[in-house]
Amino acid sequence: MRRCVAVSGILFLAFVMWAGVASAAPTYPVPDSFLAGVPLELGNPGGSAPGSNDWSCRPSDAHPEPVVLVHGTGGARQTNWAVYAPLLANEGYCVYSLTYGNFPDLPWPLDAIGGMTPIDTGTAQIAAFVDQVLSSTGASKVDLVGHSQGTLQANNYVKFFGGADKVAKVVSLAPPWHGTYGNDQISVGRYMRSLGIDDEMAAGFPVCRACPEMLQGSAFIDRMRADGVYVPGIEYTNIATRYDELVVPYTSGIEPGPDTTNIVVQDGCEQDYSDHVAVAGSARAAGFVLNALDPAHPRDVPCSFVAPVAG
Repeated sequence: MRRCVAVSGILFLAFVMWAGVASAAPTYPVPDSFLAGVPLELGNPGGSAPGSNDWSCRPSDAHPEPVVLVHGTGGARQTNWAVYAPLLANEGYCVYSLTYGNFPDLPWPLDAIGGMTPIDTGTAQIAAFVDQVLSSTGASKVDLVGHSQGTLQANNYVKFFGGADKVAKVVSLAPPWHGTYGNDQISVGRYMRSLGIDDEMAAGFPVCRACPEMLQGSAFIDRMRADGVYVPGIEYTNIATRYDELVVPYTSGIEPGPDTTNIVVQDGCEQDYSDHVAVAGSARAAGFVLNALDPAHPRDVPCSFVAPVAG
């Protein structure tokens, strides 16, 4: 009898251990370079980065808001997020990303180039995608992590496309809150407008119609800033890099406000040379993102050498 009980106990323990292993979430390899998204796209055209777009995912009590990743100009759901999709999935988040503002009727790889259409066109696609995520997960809100144009897209959604009640946090990598290439005295965007050149159809931008909208002084930037950049009730985190060559000056990404944290990755870590591209692959920037998404459980943020572009 005792032998039967012992055997039964061992079998039960083995079953519990097997069940724990079988139900454990997969662990995805996390690359250390933004450019890791390129071979992913080559190997799986039009696919999603590992860890993202699992429509069976259900948010945990620890991370109740799914994370929606919003790529930058020329990016896509896979090429822009080779680092963040697996990183966040490994942390227990439900992670989703889309390609917006692309031309899906074009052949690959042209159809994988997003952020080309007017910003409002892309924002409408993001709004529909967020609704899909909320419906699938049963969550009441999402967190948005954007890169470059994706930061403006995220804020355009919460300000003008009905997203204010559907978003808890907006985390921005290399945001151009003041626009780029200009200041209040010298503004390419405002000069173009003074000549009667429409933002969306500006000479030299026949393909990327979103590009002139991101210039300092454009109608889009002025509209977003007219009554203050931020939407009350949303927590904002801005992560900028001194070596940003596309958001110029880089301080365009520093915007004070309530419920807002502004971070420059080189503060306290001079060996991080992340530029506009590499900041979306920097482990230091990623550490700031993780802390922004889960401020109740802060962690040490690493500091290591990061090369421009390649990371």
